[in-house]
Amino acid sequence: MSQTAINAADIAIEVSGLSKSFNGREVVHDLSMTVRRGMIYGFLGPNGSGKTTTIRMLCGLLTPDSGEGTCLGYDIRRDADKIKRRVGYMTQRFSLYQDLSVRENLEFVARLYGMRGAPRAARAMIERIGLNGREEQLAGELSGGWKQRLALGACTLPNPQLLLLDEPTAGVDPKARREFWNEIHALAAEGLTVLVSTHYMDEAERCHEIAYIAYGHLLAHGTVDEVIAQSALTTYTVTGGDLNRLSAELADKPGIDMAAPFGTSLHVSGRDKAALEQTIAAFRSRSDLHWQQSEPSLEDVFIELMSRSKDNFQ
Repeated sequence: MSQTAINAADIAIEVSGLSKSFNGREVVHDLSMTVRRGMIYGFLGPNGSGKTTTIRMLCGLLTPDSGEGTCLGYDIRRDADKIKRRVGYMTQRFSLYQDLSVRENLEFVARLYGMRGAPRAARAMIERIGLNGREEQLAGELSGGWKQRLALGACTLPNPQLLLLDEPTAGVDPKARREFWNEIHALAAEGLTVLVSTHYMDEAERCHEIAYIAYGHLLAHGTVDEVIAQSALTTYTVTGGDLNRLSAELADKPGIDMAAPFGTSLHVSGRDKAALEQTIAAFRSRSDLHWQQSEPSLEDVFIELMSRSKDNFQ
């Protein structure tokens, strides 16, 4: 993360050297990270690469084998119970009661957390998340987008200081996803810190900062622009010709770290610019192909990082 001096009061999470193993396999290795309050921090990486384990350790829901740190001013080892009371957790799988109405679910959550005036709190949340008119509809009858709103309302009802979102918009249509992210930004503007794991590049670009974790190792972190710059990728967009054949011809050539189709074009990238230029020189003279140097996208960086990540479970 790009850092000038950060006031301690502005830090939501600060950890160093976190490691965690399960059944002899290291899932997270020597991870250090700082997250400021009011930050939307996105976690990207392959499936099974330690994103959820990392998030749970950051907020005291899982005890690390080694390392230390604080979350919301509390020690992640000694004060886990205090941290948990200040965290809202929205899982990928809808976890509210399908046979209770929207109102009943929210009132239940309010009472579970000992909130005074549960009906009033539920009504206010229904208003906030735009479920007016659906108060008495059973949760199980809601569409994916409406269920998502209800789940978000339920986990923010007790006014947590930290919100954990585990791939929250999987299977939700683009309009509902955009509305969901508008609400997340509104909550962050009010001071809520958000940790979110996602595979969607457009969602990653909506985060204030991102971290790329591959098989337990933190490979890149910072703003989207910083992560792209850190990659040191040189990228060309190629159009025309037989791009599938071109991709096969470029595979494993010196300097080629990635050749991936994007719509009707092919993105060709490499970290060693001199080697990349030397390899593609022969192909650039072909009249059926048009080569245009372009800025690498976050997806280019994501694919390139995946290509050089070693799966520690294989």
